[in-house]
Amino acid sequence: MYFAALLARTEDGWEASDMELDDVESLSDLIDLARSAAVDDDTVVALIEQEDAWFGVVRVDGEEDPRYFVSNASAADRSSYGSMLTKELLGNDEEDDELDELDLDGTEDGEDEVIAAFTDEEHDADEEGRAGAEPVPAGPLGDPRLLDDLGVSHKQLMTLDGDALSEIAESLGATEVLEAVR
Repeated sequence: MYFAALLARTEDGWEASDMELDDVESLSDLIDLARSAAVDDDTVVALIEQEDAWFGVVRVDGEEDPRYFVSNASAADRSSYGSMLTKELLGNDEEDDELDELDLDGTEDGEDEVIAAFTDEEHDADEEGRAGAEPVPAGPLGDPRLLDDLGVSHKQLMTLDGDALSEIAESLGATEVLEAVR
């Protein structure tokens, strides 16, 4: 069971709307949905949660590139909506099949923003079992600083569990509007 909501920042605070995931077939659809909820090209935060197994945050600021964070990449990768995020973060997006054939060495611009937290043993096991594929970490993945300027520190985001979306909403000052769409 998924819960998803959009929080759009306005002059008067945050506005929340329930995000119908049935209409989201790709990450592009999710980004388009977030941009359509924006007020005057201000910040929109899409929050997705699957039964306390994982949560994801997508931040869209006008026409800038979206930023992503997933609390548990391996759990998210096993779900349809979570796998959209993990594939994007790991560079395994289906639209980039031609780039995958080039056997890139992983030093592309922006890679330092992606955090993959897993042990050396997990890394070695994944590398042996998934030759040629980027391993999916058993922890956080993405940009943990995407909400720093909104009141949710990267340290806080990295340690959230349980009802993480409520804690994020509380830090943003959007608890009431999020609960109204829940």
